[in-house]
Amino acid sequence: MSTTVGNIARRPLRSLRSVLVVLLGGLLPLLAATFLTAPAASGATIRTEPPAAASDMAPDAAPVAAPVGAAAALTEVTNFGTNPSNLQMYVYVPDTVTTRPAVLVAVHWCTGSGPVFYSNTEFASLADRYGFIVIYPSVTRASKCFDVSSPQALTRGGGSDPVGIRSMVDWVTRTYGADTSRVFATGVSSGAMMTNVLLGDYPDVFAAGSAFSGVPFGCFATTNGSEWNSECANGTVIHTPQEWGDLVRGAYPGYTGTRPRMQLWHGTEDDVLRYPNFGEMIKQWTNVQGLTQTPAATDSPQSGWTRTRYGATGDRAPVEAISLQGVGHNLITTGMAARAITFFGLDSGGPVPQPPAGPCKVAATTNAWNTGLTANVTITNNSTTAVNGWTLGFALPAGQTITNGWSATYAPASGTVTATNVSYNAAIAPGASVSIGYQATHTGNSTAPSGFTLNGTACTAG
Repeated sequence: MSTTVGNIARRPLRSLRSVLVVLLGGLLPLLAATFLTAPAASGATIRTEPPAAASDMAPDAAPVAAPVGAAAALTEVTNFGTNPSNLQMYVYVPDTVTTRPAVLVAVHWCTGSGPVFYSNTEFASLADRYGFIVIYPSVTRASKCFDVSSPQALTRGGGSDPVGIRSMVDWVTRTYGADTSRVFATGVSSGAMMTNVLLGDYPDVFAAGSAFSGVPFGCFATTNGSEWNSECANGTVIHTPQEWGDLVRGAYPGYTGTRPRMQLWHGTEDDVLRYPNFGEMIKQWTNVQGLTQTPAATDSPQSGWTRTRYGATGDRAPVEAISLQGVGHNLITTGMAARAITFFGLDSGGPVPQPPAGPCKVAATTNAWNTGLTANVTITNNSTTAVNGWTLGFALPAGQTITNGWSATYAPASGTVTATNVSYNAAIAPGASVSIGYQATHTGNSTAPSGFTLNGTACTAG
């Protein structure tokens, strides 16, 4: 199947694999939230929408069970406000919602629709569990792609799809007494691109976004009326962090308030919106947040995943990026929606302070054999001032004894060890790193050291 947009033949941006809607982990207590019966919608025409039929779904999608809820159903709302591009609005309100519920805008892929996105993702079942409201915008233009390319779409209040989506948010917050400080956006492919656009156009409306297989704000920009930008899709549009950040800031000139947090997901084998776009989005949103390109933390929450966090180390860092090794364009799969909900803070009682990024980060790995090992340790200066001369303290695991080392001097050989710089690596500029290492014997425990301090200050483990 191919779609022609702007005289360019291409295949759809998104064809979602069938995903079973599951209840995650059984019933958990809803933390610090009092549940109320949801009020009936008013002030607009509403219509109950059944789950999408198989013929309406993306080419390789299949029907799945509708989200659990005795009375709750997807509802179409009309006459909801200013809507220059004739979007359709669907809303899912659980049987019970929290006091002043949060609102999530869930944006479909090209060739999709609001009802299809409702039926094929876990956001509605998560709303049942945590008591937030989900808006599902739906495109009516022939391509079924969201406008993320026109000058109108890339300007606050400029017209086109973002204005209609903003009207949907306003309608829900008025109708259900929702919390205007807890409005979020997420989407896949075209919906991920729209997530980037919404956070750029309306930083005062959206608290955070989660974009699955998208491109940076402004990357798809065109001036000839085409919805498609091949250079961006192929990952050949490259800018500096400052240039990317300026595109976002230019959507709402003069805005000085808090910027939304952003979570980014991308597969390394994406052949539709290619993987270089992932790095460009990281550049953009770290710059918008005033952060460097150096992660505050790096880990692997699941096999094949590399997660980097910028500006903080907890679940609600200013920017979080998940790279999926060997994965193509087809996101999202089971469990990913729950991680987005965690990033938004919708699975707990409300905002919590995030652990700050430490002034230093240390990553350590070991390579072991029988009774020996080598260790490599990388020290990164996360502060804004240069380090001139350093000592790195760490706890060597029990049973390990250092026999020799490089790029530092080590004392004592076991227990709590101090590594001291040598002459050529005493200075570590802001954002820069140095690597050191050692060889050691072990008696069965070959794990990496821990508890790092740089010149007496605790470091973040990376």
